[in-house]
Amino acid sequence: MSIWAIVVLAVGTFAMRLAGPTLRNRITLSQRTQTVLKRSASVLLVGLVATSALMVDGHFAGWALPAGVAVGGVLAWRRAPFVVIVIAAAATTALLRLAGVS
Repeated sequence: MSIWAIVVLAVGTFAMRLAGPTLRNRITLSQRTQTVLKRSASVLLVGLVATSALMVDGHFAGWALPAGVAVGGVLAWRRAPFVVIVIAAAATTALLRLAGVS
């Protein structure tokens, strides 16, 4: 990637991050729009997790990885500490792969 592309992306990222605090008091959004924006962030995150958990290099990841992600999701839902979530998800995936479940 050329240096100019990196500079353009850096300036764009900085401008987007600066726009939030700068425009917060100038633009008013309806309650419905605010709710939709908050939910859309969650939907985007769920989509990213689902894609990452199910696909590796364009192919199905096998059953061990989604199982590990599911264990992590359940622990996060139960509000377990982050370290416990990461270790349990990784251990689940590793143990299933060790047992021969791909």
